[in-house]
Formats: sequence, structure tokens, C-alpha cells
Amino acid sequence: MQLKVTNSPFTEEQAELFNRLLPTLSPAQIQWLGGYLAFYSAGASSAAGSETSVAIEAVSAVQEAPAAAVIEAPKDATILFGSQTGNSQRLAGKLAEKLKGQGVQVTLSSMNQFKTNNLKKAGHVFVLVSTHGEGDPPDNALTFYEFLHGKRAPRLEETKFSVLSLGDTSYEFFCKTGQDFDKRLEELGAQRIVDRADCDVDFDETASAWIASVAGALSSSAGATAAPASAAASAASVSLDGESEYSRVNPFKAEVLENLNLNGRGSDRETRHLELSLEGSGLTYEPGDCVGIYPQNDPALVERIIEELKWNPEEPVAAGKSGETVSLRNALEHRYEITVLTKPLLEKAVAYSGNEKLAELVKPDNKEQLKAYINGRDLLDLLRDYAPWTIAPKDIADLLRKLPPRLYSIASSYSAHPEEVHLTIRKVQYEAHDRERNGVCSVQASERLEPGDKLSIFIQQNPNFKPPVNPETPVIMIGPGTGVAPFRAFLEEREELGVTGKSWLFYGDRHFVTDFLYQTDWQRMLKDGVLTNLDVAFSRDTKEKVYVQHRMLEKAKELYQWLEEGAHVYVCGDEKHMAHDVHAALLTVIQQQGGKDSEAAAAYLAELQEQGRYQRDVY
Repeated sequence: MQLKVTNSPFTEEQAELFNRLLPTLSPAQIQWLGGYLAFYSAGASSAAGSETSVAIEAVSAVQEAPAAAVIEAPKDATILFGSQTGNSQRLAGKLAEKLKGQGVQVTLSSMNQFKTNNLKKAGHVFVLVSTHGEGDPPDNALTFYEFLHGKRAPRLEETKFSVLSLGDTSYEFFCKTGQDFDKRLEELGAQRIVDRADCDVDFDETASAWIASVAGALSSSAGATAAPASAAASAASVSLDGESEYSRVNPFKAEVLENLNLNGRGSDRETRHLELSLEGSGLTYEPGDCVGIYPQNDPALVERIIEELKWNPEEPVAAGKSGETVSLRNALEHRYEITVLTKPLLEKAVAYSGNEKLAELVKPDNKEQLKAYINGRDLLDLLRDYAPWTIAPKDIADLLRKLPPRLYSIASSYSAHPEEVHLTIRKVQYEAHDRERNGVCSVQASERLEPGDKLSIFIQQNPNFKPPVNPETPVIMIGPGTGVAPFRAFLEEREELGVTGKSWLFYGDRHFVTDFLYQTDWQRMLKDGVLTNLDVAFSRDTKEKVYVQHRMLEKAKELYQWLEEGAHVYVCGDEKHMAHDVHAALLTVIQQQGGKDSEAAAAYLAELQEQGRYQRDVY
């Protein structure tokens, strides 16, 4: 049956589109479309409703079934994300796009913006969350996490759910936050419709499969063709990086324009300032975003691993699950992680080791011994400590995980440096277990990267670390060491825009003479009024070590005044020590200057986080 313009309200172009689409649809798809149109017309005006009825009748005629046979309306879905660097948020957006394309009514929200009294009303809840630090929720998930695990959490017997959890298997509490959400939702009576998926740092395939599973489950519940439960075969249909030609899965090869050491002569540190060309890529970024670099493993370490196993470096091996093959040397240098040991890696390695001690080490009773062993060791250590081995080059694809990208906060404003991106990378090099250890990307940047060389990169947006929408809002920036990188981007952007709002930078490092990163930039910005206040702390220049949190306490009165005036606070750098110390200093300032007890001060700071006025980019 052909839809004709003469007997329908459609234009010739619309009728042509309809006639091209209908013959391609399966009976299940036609039935679903009929249900969707019926649902849509129910909320329209009477005139619009009569017009939609014509479309339903046309669909029904093709289907040779009465209009009354259409199934129930599309479902609703509430998608909640908790994200520190933006990965969970980006994936949540992909899920939302997928479900909207199926006619699902979607509510997409960060956890700290979601009104908890709406939770019980949500028919389907999908949680996407990363695990931060030592098994902690990310900042924008903390309040919702506490609510759900508290006494006020509602019973959710009418709710269906699934969880996508992001983490890193090199950490002890891998994906703990997602696992906690999954367990708690079940405890509250919610029904799991797709099993939780736990993602390692190489999350694209696992996340794609989970998104396809969720979409299939909702399609099935609405009467359309369901995706398979595992959705592994459907994963290819879900693109996680479709916005740009160059992305995480298709990185851009950026030319190195400059590679400078920011530390002065005599410093015991080395910090590289990289300037990369984005010319021809179409890539742009905003202050607060990151660059992901796919680095190269140390060729000398690769050579020692190959020698240890007496392998042929030119033997072809799988470069991943795509079917592509490369030489063994290339695979170990560019495709697989060899500098970090994880529990899953050791558990898989047991099958290739003739040493019974390895099987003993990975037993549940030896959790602490395993944790102590993997700390600071790499693949070469494992090969030497638990020989003999039966592993062959072809087995590395099953044994090793992909070499993950390294993320660095962008240290430049695109407005100030069009078609360029600047990075601040501190060299990581230390001795452990009688061997020198090298940071994969930082030592490559320091020792093996020259102007003219190219790096495989992508831009990762970080919507959770952004300057205020109103450029006149005061900003307080706290960034010791390389944590100062995004604040160079913030201030360059303000300089380009001619912003006159107040800005205050707290910066710290070891020595004023050799370690004051970007000193001339800050001095220029102070002189020009782009930077209002600058407080510095150089911990090794005084008898007693002084850090940024001490400078904050010294300026407590003025700092609190800025907070009361609506200032936004930004913290970037080490999560384990600095971020905790800065958080404690902020609480002290609020208590002392605001006349609040510890509980009220914590509530004040939590409210700043809820409002997006206290943002952290910590690692």
C-alpha cells in the first residue's frame, strides 16, 4: 500500500519518506510505531489527534491488523550519573540518545541535581557511576549515595533498574560505588532488568554492550524486538564517540610544537610544558577539559620482557579484539599495558605459570599479600618471580588489558591559542623493588619526545570542572604543582574575554627559585589585573614545611568573605593528600569565620558542591 498525498495531510516530501520507510519495517517495528503514534496523539489537541489517526490507520493497513491491536506506550527512563572526569556523564548521554530514539521518555540528571522525592515515581532507573579514590563515590554522587543508603530511602518495588559501573582494576576497590548502588537498589525492592556491568579503564566495548542491553530490555518491555541479554553482538551499533571525526576510539595524531622543561637548573623535579598542534583536526576544547594521550611503553622494558620469555619480537600477534595483527614488539609498545599489575591479571596468569606459589598468592585468604606484591611491580617482575612459563605471544591478548590513555588537564585557552593545546606533565621516576620505575607517558614526554614528533590524542570534556557561567563571578583556584595547569587555561580565557571579576590563585611547590611553574604568566596577569590575588607556598624553602592549605588559613577572613560574595572554589591535584588537606582547611575557615560548628560547616561546603560552586579535578 502506498500513502498518497491526495488522501492524507502529508506533503509530497513527507509521503515519499513514509513510503520509503514502511516497506523496510518488520511487523514488530510497525506494531511498535503504531503504539508510539497512539501514545503521542493522546497528549495532542483534538485536531492534531485526528490527523495522527490517519497515520495510525495507514500503518495498520500495511500491517493488515486493526488499530486496536497497538501495544502500550513507550516506557519512561530516569538516567542518573555520578562522574568525576566526565566518562559516566558522557555514557549517560549516549544511553539517553539511544532510548529517546526508541520513543522512551527520558529524564537525564547528575545525581546531585536529582530530586530524591521523584525516585519512587521513576519506573525505570539506570545508574552510571565511577568509583573515586579508595572506593568512594565521585563528588556529584555523594549526596545521592548517602540518601539511598540512609533511612529515608523509599521502597522501590515498582522500579526496574540496571547499573553501569566504571573503575580501574589496578585499585583495590574496583567499581565499588557501582556495586554498592546495585546492591542497595535490590535491597529496596527494585527489579534488576539488566545485570550490572563493571568497566575497567578500557570501557568502550563493555559500556556499548550494556547500553545495547538496556535498550533491548526496554524495547522488549514495550513490545518491540528485544536486544539479546548479553548484547555483545549488538554492541557495534552503539557508538560512544560519534560527535567528532577524532575521538577516544579514533585519536588524532598531533604534532609536537614545543617541549620545554619548566623547572629551573638544580631542581630535583622535571615538568614538561608540551604544545601540540590541532591543525586540521577540527578539535576544540574549553577550560577545564582534558587531553587523553595514548602513550608508548618504554622500548627498553619491552625488550627485556621479550628477552625474558625468549620470544621472537617480529612474531605477529593480535592488536586487540578487532582482528588486526601487529608485531609482538609493536603490540607491547603501543597496545597493551605492561607497567601495572592487577588482581585479574595475576588470576589469569596462573594458567600459564608452572609455579605453584602464584596460584597460592591469588587465593582469597592471601588478599593482603597479593595487594603488597602488586604494589609497584610490573609485568617483568611477574615473569621473573613466577617462572617457568608456558605463555606464548598469541596469549597476550587474553592476558593483558589494553594500554589505557593518560588524561592531563589542559593548560591553555583555545581562544588564546587557536588550533593548539598545551599540557603540563611532571616526570614520574622512582626506584622500587631494586629497579628504576618510569611513568609511561611522563618519561616518554621527558626523554623520547621531540618537536615534530606526533602523539595520538583526543579531547575529553569535563563538564564537572568549569568556570562560572557568569564571568564576573569571583573564582578561587587552588592548584599545587601540575595542579595549576587548568588554572592557566581559566585565566588565559578570562584574559581573552576581558573579564574583570575577581580571581585568586593559591599555588605551591618545593622551591621558589626552581619550581615556580608559569611564574612569568602569573606575574603578567597580576600586573594586568587578570589575576587579583596570588598566594604561594614553597614547602622546602622554610624550616617548617608550608603548603597551600596553610596559606588559606592565613587568609581565612578574606577567603570567607569571597565565599559569602558567591565565589566559586576550584581544586586540582593530588587526591590522596592535598585535596583532603584543602577540604579540611575550607571547613576550618567556614567554622572559624562563619561561627559554625563542624556539622554546619560541612553542610555549608556540601551546599557549595550542590550549587556547583565547589569543584574538584583530583587524581
